[in-house]
Parts: sequence; structure tokens; C-alpha cells
Amino acid sequence: MRRFDAIFIGAGQAGPFLAARMAERGMKVAMIERKFLGGTCVNAGCMPTKTLVASARAAYVSRRGAELGVKIAGEVAVDMEVVRRRAHQVTMDARNGLADWLGTLEGVAVVYGHARFEAADRVVVNGETLAASRIFLNVGARPVIPDLPGINDIDYLTSTSILDLDTLPRHLAVIGGSYIGLEFAQMYRRFGSKVTVIERGARVASREDGDISEAIQEILEAEGIDVRTGAERIAFARGEEGTRISLGDADVDASHVLVATGRKPNTDDLGLDGAGVAVDPRGYILVDDTLATNVPGIWALGDCNGRGAFTHTSYNDFEIVAANLLDGDDRKVSSRIPAYALYIDPPLGRAGMTEREATSSARRILVSRRAMARVGRAKERDETRGFMKVIADADTREILGAAILGIEGDEAIHGVIDAMNAGTRYTDLQWSVPIHPTVSELIPTLLRGLA
Repeated sequence: MRRFDAIFIGAGQAGPFLAARMAERGMKVAMIERKFLGGTCVNAGCMPTKTLVASARAAYVSRRGAELGVKIAGEVAVDMEVVRRRAHQVTMDARNGLADWLGTLEGVAVVYGHARFEAADRVVVNGETLAASRIFLNVGARPVIPDLPGINDIDYLTSTSILDLDTLPRHLAVIGGSYIGLEFAQMYRRFGSKVTVIERGARVASREDGDISEAIQEILEAEGIDVRTGAERIAFARGEEGTRISLGDADVDASHVLVATGRKPNTDDLGLDGAGVAVDPRGYILVDDTLATNVPGIWALGDCNGRGAFTHTSYNDFEIVAANLLDGDDRKVSSRIPAYALYIDPPLGRAGMTEREATSSARRILVSRRAMARVGRAKERDETRGFMKVIADADTREILGAAILGIEGDEAIHGVIDAMNAGTRYTDLQWSVPIHPTVSELIPTLLRGLA
């Protein structure tokens, strides 16, 4: 048996950085990874997919060149092998860079293999028992495949396997109209595929307010994407074109099918019951406000704890635990303001509450909206789709939430995020003097609309 001060199971966006902090304090730590260092972000999430988004946008802008006075001879074509290779290289650079960095850290032992709990303070990996008084779970999540009729009879893609495509689908059917599915739908439409989005719910991006969902659908449909909502009966069968998808009242014949209906935590084969670690009905590890599980000495970080499904929330999990365990601080998950982006083009940047959530909170709220067509940068680039919205508490003047669906919305939203984290009242920001021409320059005007 090998003994360590801490064991990390999973090398996503939280574990390696916490391991490094502990190693700096002279602790001996084990970093166990069953597959690839870097977790979802590096290997199957942010880095490769946003690289694909960049290629798709390049194709989109090139096709619109004539509208801006730039003439391109011939048809704009996309070389999918080059696109795939570039995304793969970005992943490999990040993965190898992480491996090189961990290899330089004294006191960090990287172990590749599948770890299972033997007891609350011991795990078995590759037939060897490793023990530590502190164990941190950072095992991430994977695509979930719904139990739909005929789905096991067809060849389908997930958000992971689609990254290996080096040819262009003739017709890509995307099952699921949420964040992952919508991003792939738009990028493959821009690559040149016919695309159909099939969503069981009444609207796409259903987590958002209705006006946001409607605007997102309009953006996608304007690019030629067929969006089918309310598809409550979905069944699959092999067809002459590849796959026939029955929607009850209509059929869709697709050459490729991407199943993007959510993700589930990688917790089902860790032997958590052997350690007594509690999970919820979906398999997410239950944690308190400091990310500790019900078992003393075991913490859960990142996607597997159900407290955030993003790289930035995973990294913040590391910051919270490091501050509490190593720096004598008292940081809590509940202090975190939720924020994220949907990387269609134009992107959606979101922070805090939706209007629906704020309304249901029993507060008196104020809401202000402004069209992106009022933004100078958007007009100059001829990309005026979308709008901004901010929600505030009418009594305290606190900013409760905001959404910026439009060009550079994922960047402009940070002005609001910073203000919310600082506890700044919206009345204190109304008379700031922003730089022109930028997207953020409309935010003071947007806030003045709350009065």
C-alpha cells in the first residue's frame, strides 16, 4: 500500500491545480486519471468545440464577404479534415502541456488507471491500493443517451465522437435543442451540412426566458436550420439515407444523428457505496457549501457534484477548497454568481437570475431591454441580431441578472458580472463613461432603462 497526503481521482479543471497547491506545501499527492488529463474542457468540450466554432465562423464571414465589399472568387469550401486536425491539435497541445507541468511538480505522482474505493480512505487502481486522509473526486461527466425507440439500432454520434468526423454530413439531425446541440447545429450548418434540430420540449434553450429562446431560434432559422420543437414522440430506424427519424406526424431522413440530450456524472463505477459517499437520484455526488461530501475527508469538485457544469465553475471549486483548506479562508459555493455562455454566433452571455426566476422570487423587479441594433459596433459589422436585458430589484437597486444575446455578448456580460460580484447598485453604473464603439457602451443606457 502506498500512502499519500491526498489522492485526486480525475484530472479535470479542479484537481490538478489543487494538487499543485498541496504539493507546494510539501504534501505528497497522487493524481489518478483513467483516460486523458484535462477533463472534458480540454478533450471533448470547450477547447476542441470552440476551435470548430472559429472555423465555422470563418466560413460564415467568408460567404458574407460580398456584403461588406470583399469579393471571393469561387465557392467557399470547408476542408473538414483540416478543421478536425486543427481542433485535435489544440486539444493535444493543452493535454500535453498539462502533463509536462504536472511532471515538473515535486510530490505529485500521476497514475493512469481506473480507481475504485476500497474504503473511505483507500482506493484501488491497477491492482494497487493507495491510501490518504483526503480524497478529492474530479471525475466529470459524459453524454447521456435517452431510452428512445430504435436508438440502439442506428449509428449515432455524441458530442465526443462527433469531434472525430473528418467528412461533412449531408444532413445532420441534432436530437436535443439545448446548449451543446445548438452549438453543433450552427457550426455544421456553416460548414455546409443540412441541419435539423429536434427538441422534445416546447422551445429550444428552455432554461432561458422565452424571449431569449425565441430569439435564439430565429437566429438559427435565419441560417437555414430546421428547428422542430414539441417532438414528444421520437423513434429511429435505419433508412436509405442513413437514419429515418419518426416524429409522430412527420419523418426526417438524416445521414448522421447527433444525440445531445444532456450529460451524466462519471460516478457509477467508483465504488462510492464502499466509501459511504451519498449521491442524488441522478448520480451527482451530494456536497455541502464547501464542496465536502457526507464522508469526512472526501470532497467532490467539478461537474460530478451537480453544482456547476462549466470549466469556470470547476476551477472555482478548486479556488474554494484551496482557500478553505490551505489559506484559512471561509469560501462558499453559495456565494458564486451563476454565469455562462451559449456559443452560437452571436453568443449569449448570461449572469445571475433569469427574468422568470426573479419574478418567482417574490421581489419587486425592474426589467430593461435594448436591441443590439442600437449598438454601434454591431451596426458597423452588420451583425445586429439579438438584444440585451437586465433585471434588478426595485427596492434595493441590486442587479439580479442579465443576458446579452448578440455580437461579443460573452465578453460584454463581464461588466455586469463584475458589478454583481462587487455588490454595485445599478444606479451607481448608470453614469459611467464607456469606450466607443464597443458592445459594452450600451450597458449604462440599458441600466438607465430600469428607472
